Amino acid sequence: MSAQTVGIRASRPAYALFVLPFVTLYVLLLLWPLAKGIWISFHDHDLLSDDSFWVGLANYKELFADEVFHQVVWNTIRFVAISTPIFVILSLMLALALNRPGKLATFLRATFFCASVFSVTLITLVWKLALMPERGLIAQMFAALGIPELPLLTSDNLALLTIALVTVWWIIGLPMIMFLSALQQIPGDIYEAAALDNTPRWRVLTHITLPSLKRAVILVTLIEVIRQFQVFPQIMLMTNGGPNNTTRSIVQFTYEQAFMQLSLGYATAASQILLAIMLIGVSAQLWLERDRKGGAR
Repeated sequence: MSAQTVGIRASRPAYALFVLPFVTLYVLLLLWPLAKGIWISFHDHDLLSDDSFWVGLANYKELFADEVFHQVVWNTIRFVAISTPIFVILSLMLALALNRPGKLATFLRATFFCASVFSVTLITLVWKLALMPERGLIAQMFAALGIPELPLLTSDNLALLTIALVTVWWIIGLPMIMFLSALQQIPGDIYEAAALDNTPRWRVLTHITLPSLKRAVILVTLIEVIRQFQVFPQIMLMTNGGPNNTTRSIVQFTYEQAFMQLSLGYATAASQILLAIMLIGVSAQLWLERDRKGGAR
């Protein structure tokens, strides 16, 4: 056995010491709360008295029979279905348009990204003022164009769409930056070869750029699906789940059950269902990545 091999084996305890802080934090901040949440979801847990009684799957059975929970799940799915395609398509278009040198492109990239660092309280306050009936900016624009005023936040059909558009306006900069990063990783030699062949721009886009961005599109899509399933603060601040329960999300339902109804076990069961949806999204990402690698072979 060589001295080098002995040295490597002797240093393995030192490697463990390097990762021990991370493993400790990972267990304390992620695995333990996750296990505790699953355990609480099988109990009738009162938040004030801290009394806990084992009820098994009763919380889950009650959730599946709860029409309000059915509504909030459907609301959340609709919100994801509305916002995610807009996020992906619009952020990709912005990235393609701003992926060029120059001060103007740099200024516009910074402008789109800056909105995403503002607090949700500030964003919702600005948009609630803009969407005020009669006196709001949107209402005045409609009046100037001769268009009848629309009840954007008070209509059962329009409220969720309005919140989705506000959310896109707020954080469109993050997926745009991801696409810009992916665009800048495409080798420039490919574009130079296409230019030498006098390849039309639309063919460069459809045969070089978009195929090279396939992985980025999948990643951004799944990240936005997972993020938008957790929608809560903008809904809480703009409509509080109304009108007629048409904008209430799973996270808001969980919050209300835990801190207003004080039914922690029931709320935790709802959060575990949301967690299952997140795991499905992650599993889909892994499956798509495996399928892409298999196809590349």
